Amino acid sequence: QVQLVESGGGLVQPGGSLRLSCATSGFTLDYYTIGWFRQAPGKEREGVTCVSSSDGSTHCADSVKGRFTISRDNAKNTVYLQMNSLKPEDTGVYYCATLRGTRWYDPDDYDYWGQGTQVTVSA
Repeated sequence: QVQLVESGGGLVQPGGSLRLSCATSGFTLDYYTIGWFRQAPGKEREGVTCVSSSDGSTHCADSVKGRFTISRDNAKNTVYLQMNSLKPEDTGVYYCATLRGTRWYDPDDYDYWGQGTQVTVSA
C-alpha cells in the first residue's frame, strides 16, 4: 500500500524557517520523482518543487527560488523541503506526491498524494 505522510508544518513568523518531511512507504522511493505542492484557501494547488528519481535534479517555482530546497534520502524513504525566509504568501497546506507524467508543476501528472501539512506564516 502506497503511503506518503507529510509532517513538520506549523506557525512561523515571516523570515523564519521550517523543514517539512515526506515519509514514504509501499514503494521504492529511488524510482520516483517526488513533488511538493501547496494550496492556499480559495486557490488552486500549485507546484512548489520536485526532485528527480534519476539524477537528483530539481525544479522549482520562481516564487520559491533561493528560499526553498528539496532533498531526498532514499535510504530513509523520505523527501525533505527546507523552507527559509518564509513569507505570508507561503501559507497553505503542503502536499508531497509521486510523479506519474512529465510535467512536474501539474498536479494532474501525479498519482499518489499525502494528506498534507499546514504551514502558516504570520506575525
